[in-house]
Formats: sequence, structure tokens, C-alpha cells
Amino acid sequence: MTNTVLITGTSSGYGKAIAELFLARGWNVIATMRRPSAARFTGDTGRLRVLPLDVTDEESIAAAIDAAGPIDVLVNNAGIGMVGAFEATPMSAIRAIFDTNSFGVMAMTQAVIPQMRRRQSGTIVNVTSTVTLASFPLAAAYTASKQAIEGFTGSLAHELAHFNIGVKLVEPGYAPTTGFTNNAILPLDQLLPDDYAAFARPVLEAFAAPALTTLETDVAEAVWGAVHDTSGQLHFPAGADAVALARKH
Repeated sequence: MTNTVLITGTSSGYGKAIAELFLARGWNVIATMRRPSAARFTGDTGRLRVLPLDVTDEESIAAAIDAAGPIDVLVNNAGIGMVGAFEATPMSAIRAIFDTNSFGVMAMTQAVIPQMRRRQSGTIVNVTSTVTLASFPLAAAYTASKQAIEGFTGSLAHELAHFNIGVKLVEPGYAPTTGFTNNAILPLDQLLPDDYAAFARPVLEAFAAPALTTLETDVAEAVWGAVHDTSGQLHFPAGADAVALARKH
């Protein structure tokens, strides 16, 4: 019987790459996004289903879970970025980033646990970031939203192991090709007051010319490895920069 994976945030970037890798390796894939479009995907899409999903909306989650049917693996990949000075970041934006990056992950996880518990099998993979492995400037709120999921996942792994359900963390590095800053909840220029310009300049220059980076395919392979892990490993860094940071951590 072919396994089924449901992946959130598959319209581009990591989520799209994860979906395409699992398709290529024979899985049934349920790709979810706010505005569904199967045309985004390449390769053999015969085992692909695309469903609408907003991870911040309870009714949307319930509808997607109902439409999906049995799910062997959940990959919580949907997320939004934000770079800027914390002082200048509106609390409304901070709440929005937590709604997706933290509470959205928790809500999706809670929605799939009952079926996995009844079957005594399944895996949940939460995609966070290497901001959880080292402290990066101009990313305080974003880091907080991802650190919340690191702690959540570690604790949850203990209680769900009792039901033979695996819970894993995949920690991608910096991937310039995903347009992280372009897809941020607020543009950088709105979150950098003039008083921060001197501090921010070298930080942003370093971001623009990183020594090591992550590719979307690195993250897809790390998710694949996490799903198939039998050693009990919790953390899976993804990308050359992520692996380097994890070794220092």
C-alpha cells in the first residue's frame, strides 16, 4: 500500500520541493496551499492531490483533514518570514507570524494525532530554521516563533512515542533562492528605523553574500531522512550552513 504525505505551504520553496521529491519516490502526496494550483508541480503528478488550506483557520484545517483521508506523514512546512528591528515591529505582525509559524503548526498537529493514535503509526515533521541553532540579528520575532516549535516538538515526541508516532524537526539554513525576505510579512524598509541603519548595514551585507547556503532540495532530502529515521533522532539540519551550525551547537 502506498504511503500518503500531507505537506503544508507547497506553493513554492521548500514545500514544493518536498512534494516533488515524495512524488518522485512513489508516495501519494497531498499538497496544500492557500490558493491551490496543481500546475506549479513538475514531473509525474498522477499521485498528487492539491487542497486549499489556511493553517490559521480552524474550519479550513478541518475541511482539509476531512478531504485528505488517512495521512501517514504530516509535514508542517507552511511559514512566513520577517526581518527587521524588533522595536519597529508592530505587535499585530508578531501575532500574525506566531499564528502561522507556531499556532498553525500546533493546530495541524492536533488535527492529525487522533487518526495516527488509532492506527498506532505515523510521523509528524515540523520544519523550523537554523535561527534556532544560533542567534541571528534582526530576527527576534521570527526566531521566537520557530523556537516555540522546537520546544513543542521535543516535548511532543515523548508523549506520541507511546503510540508509535514519530515527531521530528527539520532545520533549514538560509536559502536565498526561496526569496525569504521578499515573502516577509512586512517589507524590511518598514522595520528598519534610521537609528538602526549603521547596525543593520553589515548584517544585511553578510546576508547578501553568505559563505554557505541551503537549497530547496536539501530540505526535501532532510524531510525524507526524518520520515524514514528509525534511530530516534529528533533534529535534522538541512543545508550546508545548517549542518555547520548544528556541529557547533
